[in-house]
Amino acid sequence: MSHLQAGDPAPDFELLDDSGTPHRLSDRRGHWTVVYFYPKDLTPGCTTEACGFRDGTAELAALDAAVWGISPQDAPMHARFRVRHGLEFPLLVDAGHAVADLYGVWVEKSLYGRRYFATARATFLVGPDGRIARVWQKVKPQGHAAEVAAELRARSAA
Repeated sequence: MSHLQAGDPAPDFELLDDSGTPHRLSDRRGHWTVVYFYPKDLTPGCTTEACGFRDGTAELAALDAAVWGISPQDAPMHARFRVRHGLEFPLLVDAGHAVADLYGVWVEKSLYGRRYFATARATFLVGPDGRIARVWQKVKPQGHAAEVAAELRARSAA
């Protein structure tokens, strides 16, 4: 799992969303960014997690935070997922899993005795200073977006 911890500089990256627009993490300096990695578009757990972030978008924006979802699927698949579920935040294409590797979330998994590599479900809260403020490993999709919002509320109150 990820070797990155709170306080570490967030590795910079640039990825394209489903419309071909580039998103560079360093361009978010001065603002909070929720970078969440998920395994696959249009699957039950990933849909639950994405819809949680969708439903919390207004609150997160009020806390000066943007949400970026990252997975290895291609742009057309991301577009279908985003449109089908009304997602208003970018889904970034990490087809070669280079960013998942940078963040330590490209991991070996096992299903029915078959071993394969895939993206682990993990979230990184990147602070305005470009450092990782919080890491969630082995995320449970249900309620995760509310957990992230609560963390941001606590930090903004401090």
